[in-house]
Parts: sequence; structure tokens; C-alpha cells
Amino acid sequence: MIVKEPKEILRALWGFEEFKGSQESIINVLLEKQDVLALMPTGGGKSVCFQVPPLLQDGICIVVSPLIALIHNQVDRLRQLGIKAIALTGGIPFDEVMDLLDNCCFGNYKFLYLSPERLKQEIVQERILQMKVNLIAIDEAHCISQWGHDFRPAYLECSLLRELLPGVPIIALTATATKSVAKDIIENLKLHNTYIIKDSYSRDNIAFSVYWAEDKRYRLKQLCNSTTNSAIVYVTTRRSAQELSEFLRQNGCPSSYFHGGISKEEKKTRLDRWLGNQTKVMVATNAFGMGIDKPDVELVVHYQIPDCIENYFQEAGRAGRNGQDAKAVILTNKTDENQLRNQFLNVLPDTAYIKKVYNKLSNYFQVAYGEGNDTSFQFNFNAFCDAYQLNSILTFNALRILDQNSVIALEESFTQKTTIQVVAGKQTLFDYLEKNREVVIVVQTLLRTYGGVFDFETKIDTFLIGKKAACPESKVFQILKRLHKDGIIEFQANESDLSLTFLVPREDDITINRFAKDVRARHKIKEDNVAHILAYINNDKICRARQLLSHFGEENVKNCGKCDVCVINNFSQKDIKGVISHQILKSLGLKSRDSRSLIASMDYEENIILLAIQSLLEERLIRINTKNEYEII
Repeated sequence: MIVKEPKEILRALWGFEEFKGSQESIINVLLEKQDVLALMPTGGGKSVCFQVPPLLQDGICIVVSPLIALIHNQVDRLRQLGIKAIALTGGIPFDEVMDLLDNCCFGNYKFLYLSPERLKQEIVQERILQMKVNLIAIDEAHCISQWGHDFRPAYLECSLLRELLPGVPIIALTATATKSVAKDIIENLKLHNTYIIKDSYSRDNIAFSVYWAEDKRYRLKQLCNSTTNSAIVYVTTRRSAQELSEFLRQNGCPSSYFHGGISKEEKKTRLDRWLGNQTKVMVATNAFGMGIDKPDVELVVHYQIPDCIENYFQEAGRAGRNGQDAKAVILTNKTDENQLRNQFLNVLPDTAYIKKVYNKLSNYFQVAYGEGNDTSFQFNFNAFCDAYQLNSILTFNALRILDQNSVIALEESFTQKTTIQVVAGKQTLFDYLEKNREVVIVVQTLLRTYGGVFDFETKIDTFLIGKKAACPESKVFQILKRLHKDGIIEFQANESDLSLTFLVPREDDITINRFAKDVRARHKIKEDNVAHILAYINNDKICRARQLLSHFGEENVKNCGKCDVCVINNFSQKDIKGVISHQILKSLGLKSRDSRSLIASMDYEENIILLAIQSLLEERLIRINTKNEYEII
């Protein structure tokens, strides 16, 4: 029974007088027990839409969310507001899970957050039937669509909630959905009489730009040092995060890095320092920022090209959530396009390769035709690839596809890696090797195989090291443990082999043919995604904001006036050219300068200054001297 008005809840708990965008209409529809598909921009306040209605009614809201960090972040925030909420994630002992579910049934809790994988458990399904559920919220709902950019097969389990609780309204929320993905969400979740609300994805305060730079590090340093408030720099590898963070620190910019290889305690420390503005720039892999509400992010830089427009738009949208002017920049050069294709397209196994891997896997474990279902094995992935001369990256992705299509089940430990970093000085290491000759071959093999082990935590392949050093992998582990004990290296070991379960009887090609069409379709989507992001980067004729919004079906949008394309177009329309040219000539009248020096000395965008320099060269008012500097003729 409703005991208050939505605005009273908003005012009392969040301190706002008015709802934002379509929040109020969504809340009212949910209170009328109608299903909702909410397409709202990053920073649009999606969580308020499903957090207010349960507080106006008896019972509990079930929230399905894809990221553990996001779940804990929202649960912590609700608890700070005095709202009883529970996070049911992985790694919780069975007895504790039972207690938490009992609290949901009898403890007057208002929110149960869980991952989609938890819905597979029968005990969770049984207890949900005993709860008085008033709302189901599926956050990041694009994950349920096979045609979305971040498809997670486990998200298909969300439809179970409709079967278990047919009379409870469902709200599906996402910040990045095309028309086909929206249609897929409605069908997969079995929504009916759906109220579809789409707020404009426009973020008027963000200047979206693409900066071309051969020396990307120098340009990144300029961007970060010229930023007053917080910044995020997105990279695609852990090593890049560490290297760029160190580069920025050495160049006077307070910076840290964040990725999945950092301990939970260290992650919290680094995040708290960034949230508290003790660290200005966070260099991170792309999972960073999900669910983190830091309103004063002034700059988001993508140091490499993202894999799709959806991911880029969501990550870039973490800038300017306080409504102040902000920048979202893709920093790129011509070599990045090949890197993008190699990273996201050239690693996709076709159906022939998937069939090959499945066949070799069955033979490796001597699984007979028509048998093997529900049998589990432990094995060394690298040894398997070596035995059949298989490409490890393609094979890894083939196994993931087999897992996604329920042919096999992989344990999560498969993604864990063994890492080392040499912490002893070089002279100390050489002295140690002189006294411990039995470890020399393995250490030399490590140093020759992996550059940077003195500077960074480095992933290593212990099977490969053993093969090169002509010794068993078990001996490699023994030596690494000894080196760690003696203070020569930091060492994080993953000795457990891949755990694999065959879920269906072996039928060779027939097994793969059942989903071969879907595999080809998914690959085509990834190819299209890459084509779309490259088209965006290379299109310097149409306003960046218009390009992005058009991708999500928004047409008839005005030029933003602040992206790199608009600024260059305005350059030819206004009298800026003469002003900048005058400043350049005045500066060169004092001394010759290179382009870096000129750009650093002027308060204009780099692209505009370079255009003015080019114009002055064409007018033969300046020239380039033997020192590669500009001077007045």
C-alpha cells in the first residue's frame, strides 16, 4: 500500500526537489504494475527509477545486475540511507546464503541484489517464491540481447523471474540500446504491455572529440595537465594502465592505475584516493567506473580505439555528470586501426575452428561418440594447445563460445593468470644467480621471454617457460616459489589447471551445427561494431554528438558547437583564424618555435592552431627551418 508520494521519498532520501527526465513517469507506471523498458543516458538517474517504487509499497525488490562492484556500490549506498538491502554475490558460504535469503523472506528487507548466475540455483528460485516481491529490476539489460555489445548468456536466466512471479512488474534499464537490442530485451524478458520510455542520450555539456597524434603520450600529458578536476584514461591492457600512470606521475600529474589484477584492498585504497581528489587521473581498463558516482570528472580519454560505439558512449558518459563542461576524447593515430582489428576481429574463431577444437578436446579426454555428458576433467590449457599446435587465443575464444552455448562448462579460474615481477636489483639478481646455479636456466628464459619484468607485474606462461628451458612445468613453479621466498620476485601463482565439464554427449559436427548460425551472426555484429567506431573516428565532416546520437536512432539533432568537427567548421566561419594567425606571427617574431611550443603557449584547441599554421605556410608568411621549427619569412 502506498504510504507516501514519490517526491517525498526523493526529497527525504536523495535531497532533490524534482525528478530528472522521465524518472517520475517511469515510477508512476511501475506503481500501476506495468512493465517498463527504460532507455536512459549514463548519468540519467536509472537507479532512482527502481529504488523509489519499492519504498512506497510492502515487500521487496529484486535487482539483477552484471557487475559485483556495481552491486556492492548500490547496496552500500542504500544502507547509508538507512534502507535494508542485501547483496547475494559469489563466494558466500551456503549457510550464509540461506541466512540472507531468510532475511529477504522475513526480515523486512527492501532490496535483494543478485547476479544472473545466482538465478540458476534452485534454492534461490524456491526462496524467491516465498518472498513478497513488489518489483523486478534488470539493470544493464542490453546484456540479455545476443545482438547487444555486451551479451552475457547467464542474463537469459532473467526470464525465469517472469515465470516465477508472473504478476510482478519488471523494469529493464540500459544506457546503450539500438532498436534491435530493445526489441530483443522485450522478447527475452517476456515483457507485456510494455511502457517504453527513451530519454535523449544527448549530453550537451560534453565535447566529444577525436585527436590525431603521432606522439600520443605527449598529447595525453597535455590533456591531463590542462584539466582542473578529475580524469579517467581508458586503456585496453593492464600493462598499458601501469605504464601510462607512471608516465603521467613522472610528468607532474598525480595518477594511479586500476585493473582486475589488483587486490581488493588495493582497489579500495586507489578508488578512495581518486574519489577524494587526492589522485587526479585514474588510468584504467574498461570495467572501471561502472556504478561509481563521481560527478566532477572533467575529462575521459580513450587511449586506444574502443571496440564499439555503445561501450565508448557509456564510458565517455562518465564525464560531466555534475552538468559542468567536460571533454571526452579518443586519442588515436593510424596504427591504432590495425591494433583494433587484431584485438577484436582477428581473434574470432570460425565454425570450422570451433569444430576442430571440440573434436581435439573430445579426443584429448578420450570421450567416445555419443558419450561424455556430465563428465568433468582437469587439464593444462597450454599443454593442450601445444599437443595439437593450436593458436592459444583462437582456442581460448573457441572454448568460451562452447561454454556460452552450453556444450561445455568452464571454471572461472581459467581466466586467472600467473604473474611475476622482479623486485631485486639487477646486481642483487646476478649475485643470487652466481650462488644458485640450478635456477639460472629458468631465470634466463624468463628474462629473455618477457621484457619489463623488472618494472611491471607481468603475466607469464609457465608451460612455455618449461618448454623453452627443457624442464617440467612443475619444476618451473618450484623455482618461482623459491625466488619469491628469497625476495627476488613477487609471484602470484595459478597452478590449478582448467576445470572443464562436458554438458552434452559428443556428436562432433552435429553439436556445433546447432548454433553455427548464431556464431556467424555474432561475429558479423562484432565486425559491424568495429566498422561503426572506425567510421565515427574517420568522419570529420559531421558533428561528433550528431554521429553518436544518430547511432542510437536520434535524428534531427543540432550541431553541438564544441566537438573537434564543429570547432574546425566554426574556424572557417568566424574571425578566429585571423586572431590565432596574429598570435602565431607575434610569437615567432620573438623566436623560432616548433608546433609543440606554439600549442602550449596558446589557449586554443590543437587542431585549430595547426590549421592556422598550415594556412600561414600556404600564404608563405612562415617557413620551417633546419631545426624543424617555424620562423617568419
